[in-house]
Amino acid sequence: MQLTHEHQQLRATAVRWITEQVNPHVDRWEREEIFPAREVFRQAGALGLLGLTKPEENGGAGLDWSYAAVLAEALAEIDCGGVPMAIGVQTDMCTPALARHGSPELRQAWLAPAVRGELVGCLGVSEVGSGSDVASIRTRARRVGDEYVIDGGKMWTTNGTQADFCCLLANTSDGPAHRNKSLIVVPMDAPGVSVARKIRKMGMHASDTAQLHFDGVRVPVRHRIGEEGMGFMYQMEQFQHERLWGALNTNAGCRRAIAATIAYTRERRAFGRSILDNQVVHYRLAELQTEVEALHALCWAGVAQIVRGEDATQLATMAKLKAGRLAREVTDSCLQYWGGMGYTDEMPISRMFRDMRLVSIGGGADEVMLQILCKFMGTLPREGA
Repeated sequence: MQLTHEHQQLRATAVRWITEQVNPHVDRWEREEIFPAREVFRQAGALGLLGLTKPEENGGAGLDWSYAAVLAEALAEIDCGGVPMAIGVQTDMCTPALARHGSPELRQAWLAPAVRGELVGCLGVSEVGSGSDVASIRTRARRVGDEYVIDGGKMWTTNGTQADFCCLLANTSDGPAHRNKSLIVVPMDAPGVSVARKIRKMGMHASDTAQLHFDGVRVPVRHRIGEEGMGFMYQMEQFQHERLWGALNTNAGCRRAIAATIAYTRERRAFGRSILDNQVVHYRLAELQTEVEALHALCWAGVAQIVRGEDATQLATMAKLKAGRLAREVTDSCLQYWGGMGYTDEMPISRMFRDMRLVSIGGGADEVMLQILCKFMGTLPREGA
């Protein structure tokens, strides 16, 4: 795709905000294992960063998804992975279905303040024992009159300890697993909603991750997004955005890891010359940069499909798979060239190594991506074969 002056202005605005308002605080947020989501989101909302693709009537800019892609790449300039991920949840993981299928009243009540950064959202899909296998979730929303009564739990919920609302996937009938689920907006201050625990993680320290419990939680039926029983399909639509957003952000992070490694190895000397002067080092970095450029092209082919209104599931899945694997390869290879210093917390490559490891797991594990791609290729074994 050909990016315009407006795309470049968006990137510059985001990078300026990151440089001036975000990165000076990242090290502290990492130590505290949480960042002030409401404060940061309000800043981003005031700059228009949280509603680029959202309807204008809800305070968004009504732009096509290429602008979301530019923002996903720009957010890789943040000096950790947790804060970009939290912003991505707000913009492209818990709100796309609400923006596309929610009633005007529901969008005005929840999407509009989320676009302004006044409300923090989270996505309730994964459960204990039901991560990548979305169809197997057990959380249930029973209809009683004009309300749903929700019982169950969610796991790995980004923004979960600070969120004001949850876009929750729950079983609303006993029908087939792909047709019995609905997406429901659940206020996090509703009676019966509790944060069971904040989960400590190997990386993404600045992002709070929660296990949630729902015990007889009552919400109005009007909080349902779209049609009853269509939640699984809506969530699959959201996954296109989530996975492609993650691939774009990760690829930009890989580019940044390589650049940082070039700068470090150019200055670090051993045996009378810089580490970068060793052919094994600069050849390897050239190989990795080539892979980054190839993934960049794949990602933007997927962006172009979304902009054209086409189904980007296959390319988004490929990009997500490749991003997770390339992130592991890039950060591992680069860290090696930083030597012992690369193994310390004070060096950025160490944080990149820890944070980017999540990409092959979150939003659908590599193995699930492969299964989806095999379906497209028609190579999955037939049942009973």
